Amino acid sequence: MTATITDARRLVVKIGSALLVDERSGQIRRPWLAALADDIADLRRRNVEVVLVSSGAIAVGREHLGLTGRPLKLEEKQAAAATGQIRLAHAYEEILRWHDLTVALILLTLDDTESRRRHLNARSTITQLLALGAVPLINENDTVATTEIRFGDNDRLAARVAQMISADTLVLLSDIDGLYTADPRRGGSAQRLDVVTEVTAEIEAMAGAAPPGYSSGGMITKLKAARIALSAGCRMAIARGTHRHPLRALEQGAPCTWFLPAAEPLTARKRWIAGALKPMGSLTIDDGALAALARGSSLLPAGVVGVVGDFQRGDAVAVRTRDGRTVGRGLSAYAAADARAIAGHKSGEIETILGFRGRDEIIHRDDLVLD
Repeated sequence: MTATITDARRLVVKIGSALLVDERSGQIRRPWLAALADDIADLRRRNVEVVLVSSGAIAVGREHLGLTGRPLKLEEKQAAAATGQIRLAHAYEEILRWHDLTVALILLTLDDTESRRRHLNARSTITQLLALGAVPLINENDTVATTEIRFGDNDRLAARVAQMISADTLVLLSDIDGLYTADPRRGGSAQRLDVVTEVTAEIEAMAGAAPPGYSSGGMITKLKAARIALSAGCRMAIARGTHRHPLRALEQGAPCTWFLPAAEPLTARKRWIAGALKPMGSLTIDDGALAALARGSSLLPAGVVGVVGDFQRGDAVAVRTRDGRTVGRGLSAYAAADARAIAGHKSGEIETILGFRGRDEIIHRDDLVLD
């Protein structure tokens, strides 16, 4: 099966330090970044939502702090990240502004993507920015994420972001054009794999160590990212990013390795909700709400007649009828106390009752699975 990014609707692009920052000078490669901005603008004109996950803060910041020529201690890496992130974000903002594109900076850690409530907050922010036409720029919060700095993980972070926002496509721009059967830098008969549908032990054995320099991931972390992406129903490409227009080249069929999932993003997400989450409570609904759910609607407060449990926002809850029959499960947009307060009321009354305006629905249809 041949794949490109031509039919992507929500695209996450991970950019590594080795592509973005000149190793000798510590300066951002602005001509390359400008060409990438051209590619992003082309995609946005076709209504493709684009999220960037960018490395490079430490690589840029160390030069400005005079921390060159030797390995950095952890606290020096954190200091470099603090100053480098400002320069990195400014470069993206300046270059994408040429295309009238707004950049929004978000700093995350892997813990933010795995803690359910922080996961939901980050997801809501990113999806709102995309709805407003902005380009979210995501990096690890290296000043506090000590473990992430030690093990270097923007490949995996990019996959977590793709999983979080139900992206259909993830592209890891690298200095290599895909996964090879052996390390192609060492010669021999290494061959690139065009398509991978499952990350098996045999596939993992093909990964080598990261090359020297600013790169901290290598093929091992890219395969970890592939596992996350495939489980979320998101296809992923490992592609050479050294082209002046890397996304355009990929769209035109440049050599790469595609990891293709067996399910679409929403299907995979709903399977996860249905099978991997233990309900922390339940919502009882009336007949009108049941009929609306069957038509594919979200669950609104007006259709809820009972709330059981002490769940928090983002927890899984069962959806039941008045006679106690379980008809589905989903992720609640409100904690139990707030759900009780707004149950039976119209969505327009939420702000008056709670003192803040949350979501119009208690369970959004994308977070709901019916039995």
